[in-house]
Amino acid sequence: MQVILQKGKGRRVENGHPWVYGNEIDKIEGNPQTGDIVEVYNFRNEFIGKGYINQLSQITVRLLTRDKSENIDKSFFRERLLTCKTYRTTLNYIENYRLVFGEADFLPALVIDKFNDVYVIQTLSAGMDRWKKIITEILMEDFGASGVYERNDVPVRKLEGLEEIKGFLSPVTATQFVINEKGVNFFLDIENGQKTGFFLDQKENRMAIQQIVKDKTVLDCFTYTGSFALFAAYYGAKHVTALDISADAIALANKNIGLNDFTNITTICENAFDVLPVWAKEGKQFDVVILDPPAFTKNRKGIENAVKGYKEINLRGMKLVKPGGFLVTYSCSHFMDVNLFYDTIASAATDAKRTVREVQFLTQSKDHPIVWGVEETNYLKGLVLQIL
Repeated sequence: MQVILQKGKGRRVENGHPWVYGNEIDKIEGNPQTGDIVEVYNFRNEFIGKGYINQLSQITVRLLTRDKSENIDKSFFRERLLTCKTYRTTLNYIENYRLVFGEADFLPALVIDKFNDVYVIQTLSAGMDRWKKIITEILMEDFGASGVYERNDVPVRKLEGLEEIKGFLSPVTATQFVINEKGVNFFLDIENGQKTGFFLDQKENRMAIQQIVKDKTVLDCFTYTGSFALFAAYYGAKHVTALDISADAIALANKNIGLNDFTNITTICENAFDVLPVWAKEGKQFDVVILDPPAFTKNRKGIENAVKGYKEINLRGMKLVKPGGFLVTYSCSHFMDVNLFYDTIASAATDAKRTVREVQFLTQSKDHPIVWGVEETNYLKGLVLQIL
């Protein structure tokens, strides 16, 4: 079965991007069913690659290989997963890390996170969902998994004609346990936590605050599990204030604080957009302010409002930083590109009447690799800034 692209279409795919959109296709030969493997050709009948098809989806084909002779079977997935592991172990990811980062690991729409010896997977397309039992077998047979849990309770699956679902794909094991990251303990709930249960993409960034928080007062906004707050305390902060709008998040942060016996962290359940302006008027200030908000947009249509949100929260954050102190700020939306992120922070600094000195640019951890030409793999950007 073959998919033939229109003339003038597909250059992006030929240059390495794995997605073929429906409006790029001239014709489909054969009668492929959802999830079937098809070969993709350009209008000159030159082979581009093969992957799985879903004509219900705007992304009609997602390529798995550029090798025409390569069979898509259990051996294919085993080899790909072992390659993913080799990359991570080379970079010294051993205990808790992202084993598969979808398109960045040439396994589109597949996410696998490893926590101790439990693996949490997401199959976010119909084509990849067809292989989840095979992938589970490989994780149990070749990776020493004690359990494999699917967190497919995500709305994007509806665009693929799939239901939202979560549960064990392997024999049942614990869904709640403790992990240790560089000396800090975290309670993990793979059944009910955000995404797969824990944000692994900030691993190196949590360590990046070590030099600036010792003996300092720290404000951690959008704290969620308290991860930045916990590492600030671990690295010797004088006092940490952890802020989140969600009572459930604050309860989890408090649990993590207790796990580590920290006594210098105060948690507050408030909306950062509401409380930061009040604190600024009161003249409250911190040595370090950390802003790690959720993505303010998940599509291009929402960029304008997202920029307003990022500018507002950074403006408020800067006003709370003591002169000479530090702002650590992030955006986790790939639609907020690097240049726009910089421009937005600069605009906030102008309105806050503060001078900014860049200390460090931050990005996602190395187990979330970025593939050039596949912009969706490049989403997390952050800055450590001195506010003068």
